[in-house]
Parts: sequence; structure tokens; C-alpha cells
Amino acid sequence: MQTQKPFFDDLARLAGGAVNALSGVKAEVEAVVKQQFERLTASMDLVSREEFEAVKAMAAKAREEQEILTEKLAALEARLPPA
Repeated sequence: MQTQKPFFDDLARLAGGAVNALSGVKAEVEAVVKQQFERLTASMDLVSREEFEAVKAMAAKAREEQEILTEKLAALEARLPPA
């Protein structure tokens, strides 16, 4: 029985080392994928979320102002005498 104990200890140590190596490989793969993704998105001329939200707010405000002006124009046209 004692001859098998060092074998199992060595096997457990080997398995632990393999897990550590695999976690290191996983971290490296994640870093490379993230770097490639950042490089790809940088070359695509995308806008940031902040820029998008700012333009969205400007468009909403312009739409509201346009609706107000349309109502004012309709009211002024209603005051004109018929042609």
C-alpha cells in the first residue's frame, strides 16, 4: 500500500500543475481575444455610448421643437384669410 501513496501524490501534484497551466493559458487566450476585439472595433469607426446618447438627446429635442413650430405654423395659417 505504501508504494502506491507516492504515486497518487505525484499524480495529484501533476494534475494540480496541469490545472494551473491551463488557467494561465486561459488568461493568455482571453487577453489576446480582447486585444484583437479592441483592434477590430478601433478600425470600424464606431461611436462611444456617450456620443450616441448625446446625439440621441439632440435629435429628440430637435423633434420636439419641430413639432412646436409645426403647431405654431398651423395656427398662423388658420388666422390667414381664405385666398
